[in-house]
Amino acid sequence: MDDLTNLAERTNGSTQFPVLVIIVPLVLTRTCILSILTREFTGFDVVEMATVDDLHSVSGRDVRLVALDIGERPIADPSVGQDLACLAELCPNAFVALLSNRGDEATAMSAMQRGIRGFFPTSIPVEVAIAGLRLVLAGGIYRPLPTINENGAPSLAFPCSPGLSANQEATSIRRGQAEKTLAQFTPREQHVLAELELGLPNKLIAAKLNLSENTVKMHIQHIMRKFSAHNRTEAVLRWRTLVGA
Repeated sequence: MDDLTNLAERTNGSTQFPVLVIIVPLVLTRTCILSILTREFTGFDVVEMATVDDLHSVSGRDVRLVALDIGERPIADPSVGQDLACLAELCPNAFVALLSNRGDEATAMSAMQRGIRGFFPTSIPVEVAIAGLRLVLAGGIYRPLPTINENGAPSLAFPCSPGLSANQEATSIRRGQAEKTLAQFTPREQHVLAELELGLPNKLIAAKLNLSENTVKMHIQHIMRKFSAHNRTEAVLRWRTLVGA
C-alpha cells in the first residue's frame, strides 16, 4: 500500500522526493540501473539521462547524489573534468559517484583526489554497489580496497614529484605512514574490513567471503586489536581515515 501511495504522490506532484540522478550513455545499461535503483531506493525519485547536458531537467530539485558513468575514460581526461565541473555548477549540494570500466588502484585514487565520494568499478557485484551507494548517501565514502601485490602487501598509487610544498610533503608523509599501517593487515583482514565498512553482519560477511562465522569473528578481533579499537564502528572509522590518508 505504501508503494502505491508513493507512486500516487509522485504522479500528482504533492510530494517532492529527493533525487538520485544516473548519467549513463548506453540505453540498455541505463535502463537496467534505473530499474534496480528504483526498486532499492524507494524514498527517492531516480532520474536517468544520457549526458550531463540533460541536468537542466532536475533544476531546482533536491538532488542528493549523481552517479556518472565515465566508461573507459581516465579521470584525467578533459571531458571527465568538464562533466565534473558541470555537476559542481548545476548540482552543488549533490554527492558524486563515478561508474568506471577501470578498476585499478591508480584510477580509484585519482577519483578520491578529485573529491569524488564514490568510485564504482563495473566489475563489482550489484549488491556491493547498492551498499556503497547507501554509504555515500549517508555521507560516507566508498571505494574499492587497495590492490594487494604478490607479497601480500597493499600496492598503493601515491604519485610524487620534486619540489613538494610543505603541505604536499606532509601529505606524502601521512600516506607513507598509512602504507605501513595497511601492511599490518592481511589480505583477508582487508576483505573483512571492506564488508564491515558496508555495515554487513558477521553472517553475511561469512557467506560472501566463504568463511565460517567463527573465522570472521576471529578476523574482526585481530582487526580491532591492530587498530586498538573498542568496537566494530571504531575500527571502520579508523579504516576510513587510513585509506583516505
